Amino acid sequence: MRRFLILKLQGPMQAWGDHTYEDYRPSMAFPGRSALLGLLGACLGIRREEPARQQALASSLRFAVRVDGRFSRLTDFHTVLAARKVGGKVNDNPVVSRREYLVPMDLGASFTVAVWEADAAEVSLGQVATAVRRPVFTPFLGRRSCPLARPLYEAELETADAIAALAEVPPVGGAIYSEEGDAGLPQLRLRDDPVIVRPRQFASRRVYIHNPTPGDRNVPEQG
Repeated sequence: MRRFLILKLQGPMQAWGDHTYEDYRPSMAFPGRSALLGLLGACLGIRREEPARQQALASSLRFAVRVDGRFSRLTDFHTVLAARKVGGKVNDNPVVSRREYLVPMDLGASFTVAVWEADAAEVSLGQVATAVRRPVFTPFLGRRSCPLARPLYEAELETADAIAALAEVPPVGGAIYSEEGDAGLPQLRLRDDPVIVRPRQFASRRVYIHNPTPGDRNVPEQG
């Protein structure tokens, strides 16, 4: 048996950053590893200039995310001053930035997240659970313009695995994107694992899709 912390991510808008460069900021269809670590890092009070604490958190936790309900995509437009160019220099002229958000189509649409400890975890699940209940910094659903509609904390459970843990938290049946799974499941390769020692760079990880939804663009074609 393994212990899991269950989180609910629910709000009027969410934005889980995908690969971007200043003028276009899309959202992933569900919160990725980097986003979840940032969310929990805020709850723990980990600052940008604390790479050792960031690394300790990143090496301590694993995730599975269930999609509960349907979301549409909303694009907002902003004028950005001093935007970076591809080479890293600052643009002298303002640029228009398009920012994408996930908006619930169903009442109460949300993401349910199972969190568990990796081997030799430096940050315990108990510490994370305490921080989620009483966060040091205000948590947001990806961007500051995306407040929570309810507290993050949902439950703490002991089950055989993350899929069993999520099965105990309604609503059940949604697609689950987990860092654990069998080789026969549909899989994604995502580049959303932050490289702490090299800011703004990411490593790849494998995600296993449980309960895949037919026609879901996140499910790779088989055959």
